[in-house]
Amino acid sequence: MKMLRLLLIVLLCGAVLPSRAQYDPERISKQEHQEVIDSITAILEANYVFPEVALKMNDHLRKRLSDNAYRKVNDPYKFAEMLTEDIRSISKDLHLRVRFDPENIARRRNASISAADSIALAERRLRNAKAANYGFREVRILDGNIGYLNLTGFFNVDEGAGATARAAMNLLSNADALIIDLRQNGGGSPSMIQLITSYLYGPDRVHLNNFYNRHSDEITQTWTLPFVPGTRRPDIDVYVLTSSGTFSAAEEFSYNLRNLERATLIGEVTGGGAHPGGTQIATSRFTIWVPDGRAINPITNTNWEGVGVEPHIKVPANEALDVAKITALETILKRNEGQDSYHLEWALEGYRSAKEKVSLEAGTMQSYAGSYGPRKIHFKNGALYYQREGNNEYKLIPMSKSKFRIDEIPYFRIQMLEEGGEIVAIEGLYSDGRTDKSLRTGK
Repeated sequence: MKMLRLLLIVLLCGAVLPSRAQYDPERISKQEHQEVIDSITAILEANYVFPEVALKMNDHLRKRLSDNAYRKVNDPYKFAEMLTEDIRSISKDLHLRVRFDPENIARRRNASISAADSIALAERRLRNAKAANYGFREVRILDGNIGYLNLTGFFNVDEGAGATARAAMNLLSNADALIIDLRQNGGGSPSMIQLITSYLYGPDRVHLNNFYNRHSDEITQTWTLPFVPGTRRPDIDVYVLTSSGTFSAAEEFSYNLRNLERATLIGEVTGGGAHPGGTQIATSRFTIWVPDGRAINPITNTNWEGVGVEPHIKVPANEALDVAKITALETILKRNEGQDSYHLEWALEGYRSAKEKVSLEAGTMQSYAGSYGPRKIHFKNGALYYQREGNNEYKLIPMSKSKFRIDEIPYFRIQMLEEGGEIVAIEGLYSDGRTDKSLRTGK
């Protein structure tokens, strides 16, 4: 009985003791709700590009607080999301964002008072920039001599970013057309926009954009550079790929080139953020990204805020690259009509077949399987495979009912030859115009 009484006391004490979660340092209190909103409203009033909109956002936040809209919110991440939604509901400005980010806030504050921490922060940022290759994710030459640049961010042009941009643009300098892929680009610095755009023009300066800043109450201009290291290509056809996620500086790049009639945009309408700014610390645990300026295009005298940038050719983002490659080669072929263009027609046929994705019935593919001298065609797992003299086996991709390509060997294709309803040979086709034939020797 004594043991039972002791057990009941322990259980009752456990029932009234606060759980560990109640002491979780990440959870947010009602007092912190007030502190964060007080700080955010002060920052918005002092910095947001449109002061009258800042006052409306602040009134909305204070009303939401007085209405106990945040009372049950103790998850700081959820609180940041709600604040972001609330200020955007008034401003419609997708640049505005509240974040719960205590670690980075601590790094920034420590860097402002300690030389060692300042150096550590700078080194960390440099490592991250190098790991991202300063936004230059992929640079290569596609079939048909089309240059392709997959740019995932516009980094500020410092020594490393400038050298990377120079290397990329010069690698692409011999291409006959250039595709710049901004589908995964969320923005960055106008200085990189200026540098890359300068490679697309001659030495005469071109007015790109204007920026109004609330604090200085001044408008600054950006122009192409009179000098860039390497080769300029003012004559090259340029195609810019966009998505609904293309945002901020990536939109400026697209908007500039569209209105200057320097590029063809292909893809989706972009996100719609034209207000530059930066991250400000609200409290020891929360930050807010606040726009303090706006873009003013010198041609349209407006910008893409809230509406995005409209592409010339509107297609789903995942189809934009295929459409750009086909459009680029069709344009070049039309311009070069009457000239030797076999290699361009070869590439165009490949791009068209890849986009159309030809499929064949199993019976048709089985009829192609067999031995053709040193070459063999196998049918397995619902697909055809090509092998020559015991070398590697490659999957055949249908381009038509009787023609196939191999992804790993872009300069080579297979044509099935038929006589009297029977497959009698295969013909090897090469991108330089050569052909060879192998007669069927067995099934």
